[in-house]
Amino acid sequence: MTRKLPSLNAVRAFEAAGRHVSFTKAAQELSVTHGAVSRQVALLEEWLGTPLFKRTPSQLLLSDAGRSYLVEVTAVLDRLAVASMHVADQASPTALHISAPPTFTMRWLIPRVSGFQRKHLDVDLRMTTSLAPVNFQEHGYDIAIRGAHEALGGCISKPFMTELVVPLCHSDLLDNGRLREPADLAQCTLISYATEPYAWSDWLQAIGQPQLRPAAQLKFEQMFFALQAATEGLGVVLVPLFLAIDDVIAGNLRAPFGRLGAMRRRYFANAPKNSFVIDAFTEWLLREGRDTEQAMLEWASQAGWSEHSL
Repeated sequence: MTRKLPSLNAVRAFEAAGRHVSFTKAAQELSVTHGAVSRQVALLEEWLGTPLFKRTPSQLLLSDAGRSYLVEVTAVLDRLAVASMHVADQASPTALHISAPPTFTMRWLIPRVSGFQRKHLDVDLRMTTSLAPVNFQEHGYDIAIRGAHEALGGCISKPFMTELVVPLCHSDLLDNGRLREPADLAQCTLISYATEPYAWSDWLQAIGQPQLRPAAQLKFEQMFFALQAATEGLGVVLVPLFLAIDDVIAGNLRAPFGRLGAMRRRYFANAPKNSFVIDAFTEWLLREGRDTEQAMLEWASQAGWSEHSL
């Protein structure tokens, strides 16, 4: 059956003019002249055989036919846009630019991202590391992963994992009896780093010992180096538990005080818009985040933490 269809340009002009109830605003949206919109709408009205607008010297109004037609046309154009984006996304390899914190990328994302790649061979992942405030226009990434207390405004911001920042140390510090209670930190080295979300002074204040002074302090620029120093037995560090959970489960690192004084944040996947590949990566993050949290819950249960500790 042959379809009788009006000009797509005429339909687009009418739909924009109908939404704005203004030829001028429609022309601005479509980057054409006021006269071009007016002519296209007139052609569509002639094709349909009925007026779509009521024109007066001071006002433009949709006719009854125009109002009902606008509802249908808008829905059709929306479906056409979605279908076209779907085909375009599948037609060729898609680059996905991801920005994430350095230690998060090294300790959590890289060891797991092959699972996403195996299911999405047509996606070209491009990862950069940063802790800077999110700026999609300046940096051009598609997804920015950041730890925060609240969702980021002005974009799509989805939490995918809870971050519990706790003191961690090598198991030797506990096995030799040097670290049994927070007061013992006065005999230990406290490891810190410039990018930490939670300072030792904040933690000591939270547990009611703001005057405690450690035997020594060791400072690094990045969390990764501070965590590595703790892994080597050089002292105690405040880090997100999920970034070290593999070492904790293996027994290489320990949480000497449980969740005492812990700070809770969440990790968010931030994106300026929706697309099939962005949504696919975000869904993958959600699944991996749930798996990591489940592993932490199982470990916490075995370690004697309460079920609400994480």
